[in-house]
Amino acid sequence: MKEKQATELLDAKEATTITGAEALLLALIQEQVDTIFGYPGGAIMPIYDALYDYQDKLKHVLVRHEQGGIHAAQGFARSSGKVGVVFATSGPGATNLVTGLADALIDSTPLVCITGQVFAHLLGTDAFQEADVISISAPVTKWNYQVTDANEIPEVLAKAFHFAKSGRPGPVLIDIAKNAQLQKFEFKGYTPCSHVRSYRPKPIVRKEYIEQAAALINAAEKPFVLWGQGVILGSAEEEFKTFIEKAGIPSAWTIMGAGALPSDHPLNVGMLGMHGNYGPNVLTNECDVLIAIGMRFDDRVTGRLDKYAKQAKVIHLDIDPSEIDKNVKTTVPVWGDCKETLPALTELVEQKEHKEWLQKFKDYEQQEVDAVIREELFPTAGEMTMGEVIQHLNELTGGEAIIVTDVGQHQMVACRYAKLNHTRSNITSGGLGTMGFALPAAIGAKFGAPDRTVVAVMGDGGFQMTLQELGTIMQSGVDVKMLILNNQFLGMVRQWQELFHDRRYSFVDITSPDFVALASSYRIAGKSVNKREDLHEALNEMLTHKGSYLLEVMVTKENNVFPMVPQGSSVSEIRLK
Repeated sequence: MKEKQATELLDAKEATTITGAEALLLALIQEQVDTIFGYPGGAIMPIYDALYDYQDKLKHVLVRHEQGGIHAAQGFARSSGKVGVVFATSGPGATNLVTGLADALIDSTPLVCITGQVFAHLLGTDAFQEADVISISAPVTKWNYQVTDANEIPEVLAKAFHFAKSGRPGPVLIDIAKNAQLQKFEFKGYTPCSHVRSYRPKPIVRKEYIEQAAALINAAEKPFVLWGQGVILGSAEEEFKTFIEKAGIPSAWTIMGAGALPSDHPLNVGMLGMHGNYGPNVLTNECDVLIAIGMRFDDRVTGRLDKYAKQAKVIHLDIDPSEIDKNVKTTVPVWGDCKETLPALTELVEQKEHKEWLQKFKDYEQQEVDAVIREELFPTAGEMTMGEVIQHLNELTGGEAIIVTDVGQHQMVACRYAKLNHTRSNITSGGLGTMGFALPAAIGAKFGAPDRTVVAVMGDGGFQMTLQELGTIMQSGVDVKMLILNNQFLGMVRQWQELFHDRRYSFVDITSPDFVALASSYRIAGKSVNKREDLHEALNEMLTHKGSYLLEVMVTKENNVFPMVPQGSSVSEIRLK
């Protein structure tokens, strides 16, 4: 099918007879999808057969595992702000998406996942590669639907994109029986969806709550803002910046919200949570008004809820009403899209500076520099630390790169210390904590933001969970910089075993292959360094190399990530050592 013919079908005034598979592809084109991640198989073969004629309109990236495909779609969505799309076949192809679906749901990532299914007349017969993907995926999707008749495809796809990207975004799965893919029907064009009865993606903004929130903020002596990914998902970065600058409020971020405000902004006081910065954690329990914007009070942020900000009046801005009062009791709930609620709040707050209050954050920051940061970022002896690797990376990227992290110690170090000048620059698995996320997500992130440098920061454990996606890099030619911080341990588990289990290191020693030789077998250049004097030049070589590059840095084995809020403790009980 040539581009002209596809355009004619989309613009046709009269019904045209086409297959369900072709109708699906036309729907994707109409939704301005240009990149699909996927892996073919028997039950989805008609869609792939139709895709053969649409390669000029739809780029397909062949991954090496369906989990890699959905993580790549997540990375694409997070870097581009568009909906990520993934194809998988029935049975094991569909079930291999489940981890990514759960990850995308908890991190509010917009995805449309298309799975093939056995013929409708075989459903429920335990046919070859049949799995009840609708029941399996129901708890980990925002919406799912099984298509058994081709006539449903245009409307169902329109709803899928509407659900995925509107309100609080999330993953949607559409399971299409093979007969519906092959079935010919009268295609009457494609109409994007903008409304579904009984579905309200945005709650009504209530003026009285805006006024109550502004009154609390104006009366506050020690106001404190916590922001999360909702600011980014709402494209409200400028509105957020205007609000905190007018009110003069110190502001701290969750790992999912990192980058919405530049790292060096004077009101950016650092990271919240278990391995966050010292001041934001301690002073959460000293502020008089706590303003949460687009964040959900996750347990890794709050620590013990019965000791969390009990002295403060809490204002919670969120698009999802179910998050209000779920974990932390709210004094004033501000429902709505923060793109709308923040300007309304900004208009009513008074121009202020809280110099003495802000100075307290700076004082705590100096304590953290003296106790932790200086030693972590600028060591003068001993083995290399993860922190100094990130510090050198900052010097070379200038905060302009997209940093994609896996899960573990390196994730906390990178999130703490990476310099980010722009929004959508920090991509990580926040809520689910999925090891193996970074490599495929970085591939997707590069397709989503081709003009930006993408660096995947990984541990030796997480990398080995999805390293088969090196084949995707080799075949697609995508330019991803891979940085493995190798401490020869499952580092975060080891840290907990050291601190809370009397150094009983139970199955955390991990033996790894020769990563550079492995990369070479995929025709990817690489290097391994274990000397401090070689680090800066090796990172520079990685960043300036034309094409993908793998750099392994051997770091100290038993270095711990501090500060740390021990599990079951209050945020004000954070440890510096």
